[in-house]
Amino acid sequence: MVEKNVILDEAAIRRALTRIAHEIIEKNKGVENCVLVGIKTRGVYLAERLAQRIEQIENVKLPTGHLDITLYRDDLTHKAEDAVLKGAQLPNDITGKTVILIDDVLFTGRTVRAALDALVDQGRPTMIQLAVLVDRGHRELPIRPDYVGKNVPTSRSEIVAVELTEVDELDQVTIRQM
Repeated sequence: MVEKNVILDEAAIRRALTRIAHEIIEKNKGVENCVLVGIKTRGVYLAERLAQRIEQIENVKLPTGHLDITLYRDDLTHKAEDAVLKGAQLPNDITGKTVILIDDVLFTGRTVRAALDALVDQGRPTMIQLAVLVDRGHRELPIRPDYVGKNVPTSRSEIVAVELTEVDELDQVTIRQM
């Protein structure tokens, strides 16, 4: 795999998350009934960063949680030997809450579909919204994000790689050729 180019550096990721935080506050008329839930792995760290930004803006600490969607994937038969449920860690009960699901890259929509199934197994939120750092297109399911850090048209032969300090020791998003 050859790195093609950096589409978001550390500063651009920070700005995108700050913008998304403001959009979440505006769309929900505050954050009183909201919960942030990150999809493992990088969505968890993005959720934590968004919670920090929202706390700085609104002076309200939002509850955050995470989902492991491994056993909800529709390609599980291909991964059965590797499938390990790492669980869901959600703050309290999500029933009646606005859950903002957070992921790093939105591609076909299948990961989000699996996350929706996992969420509904945990409770019945009033509303589920979707925030992604990068929307690269190529949807196979009718799923659209409510909040997007950056829209990046890609070809199917490209890979959008999100690297975050918490996992990868640097913050950047690159497009790589397969």
